[in-house]
Amino acid sequence: MKKAILYSAMALATLTLSSCGDDFLLLDPAGSVSEGTLTTESGIDMVLTGAYASLNGMHQTSWMGYGALSNYCFGDVAGADANKGSQSSDQSDFTAIEVYQFDASNSYISGKWAGCYEAIKRANNVMDMVEKAGDKVSNPDLIIAQAKFIKAVWEFELIRMFGPAVPYVTLDDYRANTDPQVSNVDDSGNYIYIWNLVEQDFKDAINGLPATWGSGNYGRATSWMAKAMLAKMYLYWSSPYNGTNATANHWADAKSLLDDIINNGVDAKGQKYRLADTYEELFNDATTSDWTGESVFDVQLSISGTQTSTNQPVYSPAIGMAGALGLGGWGFYQPTYEFVNSYMVDDNGLPLADYTSKQPLTTLVDGVPVTDLDTPVDPRLDYVAGRFGVPYLDYGIPSELNGWVRDYTNGGLYVNKKYQHRLSDRGSTAVATAVGSNAANYHVIRFADILLMRAEVAIQEGDLTTALTYINKVRARAANSFVKNEDAGKVLEDMVNGGTKSGAAGHYRIGLYTSFASATEAHTALEREMRAEFGMEGHRWFDIARWGTVGKVLNDYRAYEGQFFPGKFGNVYNENWVTFPIPTTTLQAAMGRIQQTQNWK
Repeated sequence: MKKAILYSAMALATLTLSSCGDDFLLLDPAGSVSEGTLTTESGIDMVLTGAYASLNGMHQTSWMGYGALSNYCFGDVAGADANKGSQSSDQSDFTAIEVYQFDASNSYISGKWAGCYEAIKRANNVMDMVEKAGDKVSNPDLIIAQAKFIKAVWEFELIRMFGPAVPYVTLDDYRANTDPQVSNVDDSGNYIYIWNLVEQDFKDAINGLPATWGSGNYGRATSWMAKAMLAKMYLYWSSPYNGTNATANHWADAKSLLDDIINNGVDAKGQKYRLADTYEELFNDATTSDWTGESVFDVQLSISGTQTSTNQPVYSPAIGMAGALGLGGWGFYQPTYEFVNSYMVDDNGLPLADYTSKQPLTTLVDGVPVTDLDTPVDPRLDYVAGRFGVPYLDYGIPSELNGWVRDYTNGGLYVNKKYQHRLSDRGSTAVATAVGSNAANYHVIRFADILLMRAEVAIQEGDLTTALTYINKVRARAANSFVKNEDAGKVLEDMVNGGTKSGAAGHYRIGLYTSFASATEAHTALEREMRAEFGMEGHRWFDIARWGTVGKVLNDYRAYEGQFFPGKFGNVYNENWVTFPIPTTTLQAAMGRIQQTQNWK
């Protein structure tokens, strides 16, 4: 049992909590706090804070954090960017996701479902309390707009995970205590798709939220956040899937929102949206990564008192190395060989087309990991993945397996890096002995996302010139920083600005596209850029699923990665699995009111 103070990006104030396991931050309107206390300005403030705190997601499911928006279990491990790591015997349901043996009984999947609906329940609770409070609340519409944003975020998360044929819990449903027993089929047994209902919640949030809030409230929901989320949903709504998800053409709607964001949008501090100067600063400590102008939708976190690991989008002990950092992590979440190879570049500094024909950049020689630092790679690689022979933040240069990789025969020879904290961030208090002790924001949507989403719309329209402009704009930023090691004698070949920079930890090379011959070529470039830019940020599986390529991509991945893990990747990925299944426990409890989605029947 521990005391923790959690400030989740959008929270009005910090909330002191006592936690133990899955009960973390449980706010139930039928609990110990009376309704009379809650139906006041301060009471609703507290309930709204609880709804905001759902955006961190840690409390919603288990210590593995699979309920969080970060989606490292689903987006990265299911999507081929990461191996589960740890040992094969550890967390069997996580292993099932990794090797494509999962089904509707998987506890990680049911945990995600429960987490989404818990967050929606909290948002509905806010709206219910506001209406009951009446004139006790000075600005009810503003509170409701925030609650609708939070609710829509989690509704969209359900769509991304399970498809749009999932129960939509209205405020009346919540009051009737039918949550989450609302049906996802009509009286004739036809699926009820919730796209338009979620769209309306986002639109209501856009209309009711301010563009900025001012000092002290940088984490709160804004109209620009809601526009960005709605634009992203429009892309999903318009994407192929497999024809069973009631998709429709909303490219023009997405374009309108994205152009507005690009031309007029401002971040929480009122700064016009822009790319951060360097890729490195986005994943540094809070002093450099927060509110650079690139933060479109951030979950803001802080540290207080003896808090140790609740302030991360993924659970710190789970993803920490086994002992190399002196932190005793559990060794989950290791970048795959195929993913790391995808950062290889050609003579022009562009993504290498045949990277899966190459041997891994790191291999084991006489029991010692040896990294090829001469093969040119995109400089973003060494901010995303920890490689032996390359400085790991400010902890030194890893050279031996001991303490860095728990079981290389199960997870490989790379370690995650983006969500790890620097030694200099650990301070001298109790949090210094914990795996996670950094208050940096978690970026849900960055301005780079906005630019690449706009490029995708342009490709759909056949406007390859605009697509080229936005893809290159994101790509050019990668030339502005690189991991350094003067002793390595390597260089960055900056083919964006011209010239060569010394002092690099590996051979880095980055260049720009000059043209696209076809929409297919442009889309391939977009896919590679999105993977390089957002690698290990929980996006990959969701992208290939909505593009309708998940079966081919993951089975090609299995063929490559399986060479290094005999017997591990024997299961063929079913091309119909463009969503995860509705949990068996939910179907059983609903007693026929909720039907399994078409992809999993």
